[in-house]
Amino acid sequence: MEKYIFYILSVIIIVFAVASVSSRKMLRSVIYLLFVLCGIAGIYFLIDYNFLAAIQLTVYAGGIIVLIIFSVLLVHHIEMELEIAKPFRKMMTGLICLLGLGVFLYTIYNNEFNVVENQVTTTTYDIGAKLLSYESGGFILPFEVISVLLLASMIGAIVIAKGRKLNDKNDEAL
Repeated sequence: MEKYIFYILSVIIIVFAVASVSSRKMLRSVIYLLFVLCGIAGIYFLIDYNFLAAIQLTVYAGGIIVLIIFSVLLVHHIEMELEIAKPFRKMMTGLICLLGLGVFLYTIYNNEFNVVENQVTTTTYDIGAKLLSYESGGFILPFEVISVLLLASMIGAIVIAKGRKLNDKNDEAL
């Protein structure tokens, strides 16, 4: 049964990933990306990585998709149709994808992958303690640096998106 669920989730991920990159409507591409991220969370649930699946749903499928939708709405490009790629670019993209597929298949078939039985169970408490640890091997500093970087990028995106409108209003006031 798990094998069939895996195949169904894999087909969902592949179909919506192709739809996401081939759709000309921006909002539809974002919604298709949402389905891809939910499918990935489904695979995490299937292999019993419940914490990682919950993070996938909350951070990526929840937060990032909402952020993308807000940024699209913020710059008023919700109905924007993306331009069609020129045939040369399509051909080059196809060749690069085939090259990447070749490297991937070469790596898969020329390396021996062994199943490793993991006897150690990592709990959510262990993950949280390691993330917020000040000691050697802790991740509190990178965690805080990333939060400041994300805040700065969000403020920068808002300033870029609203900059022209704010200047127009300031010009009218003068």
